Amino acid sequence: MRMVEVKNAATASSPFERVARMASGNAVVVFSVSSCCMCHVVKRLLLGLGVGPTVYELDQLDKAGSCEIQAVLEHLLAAGVATGGAGCSSTPTAPSATAVAVPAVFVGGKLLGGVEKVMSCHINGSLVPLLKQAGALWL
Repeated sequence: MRMVEVKNAATASSPFERVARMASGNAVVVFSVSSCCMCHVVKRLLLGLGVGPTVYELDQLDKAGSCEIQAVLEHLLAAGVATGGAGCSSTPTAPSATAVAVPAVFVGGKLLGGVEKVMSCHINGSLVPLLKQAGALWL
């Protein structure tokens, strides 16, 4: 697992572009909060599968950058972008007006979703093939 510290928030022209740039930096990227138990579950699952995700701990970023990233993640999750995201074959989930921003998992630069989507893909057997397709697993 690679923990990343983001120093310069002004490198992307919008928060959406910043999240897109961060999400495409590795085969698997997790936006997390260090004290969140569901974030811990997702990170442990990925590590247990042999994936070394890049992890952005939002509570360890500067306050302004963290708030912007959380707002973007909430928007993406609430808009239903994660519905069937990144090729997961689970049943689409209804968009939620109260989407929780973390954990947010990106696979191959595309939003997979939160803990429910990741666990659903794991249980139905589509997570490992998705991770292989993104280059996060070789076996």
